[in-house]
Amino acid sequence: MLPKFIKVSFALFLWTVAASAQTGELTYKTDAVDSAVTFSLDATMHTVHGTFALKKGSIQLSPESDKISGEIVLDATSAKTGIDARDHKMHREIIESDKYPEISFVPDRVEGKIAAEGRSTVQVHGVFTMRGTQHEMTVPTDVDISADHWQATSHFDIPYVQWGMKNPSNFFLHVKDTVQIEAKLGGKAPAK
Repeated sequence: MLPKFIKVSFALFLWTVAASAQTGELTYKTDAVDSAVTFSLDATMHTVHGTFALKKGSIQLSPESDKISGEIVLDATSAKTGIDARDHKMHREIIESDKYPEISFVPDRVEGKIAAEGRSTVQVHGVFTMRGTQHEMTVPTDVDISADHWQATSHFDIPYVQWGMKNPSNFFLHVKDTVQIEAKLGGKAPAK
């Protein structure tokens, strides 16, 4: 005979699975191996390239509607461009990663239809949080879903100066006030 708490836990698990199946909601978990977030910033006579590490991510999608939820979280402390002095200044003066160690995007709706399998191009609306400040944005996203894998790729600009961050320009170096982001997220496709 099973203890009562195991029976209750099992019943709650079955109810959650049944509720998810009724709504048709699928969960797409990100895998750090299949995901990469890069940035580029135009500066005098060169472009600075860098990376952020994915901390965690999961997207819940209802294919029959425009509803989407979940969260993608980047490790702000992992940002690097390959030059230690520049990275130190970026962390200390611009993104303040010691004070704000995470950057996140929380989607709330999709404009366009995501195919159950194959390629789709959609607009994902949500809230981007950086340095503790929230910004609404719509991100153009290409989605590719196969039987066993999913990939979503987005290209968008962050107007970091407009969002209250310091522009690192000086007398010799001029840096644009917008940084370009490319996010490639992916993982194992959920069972349908």
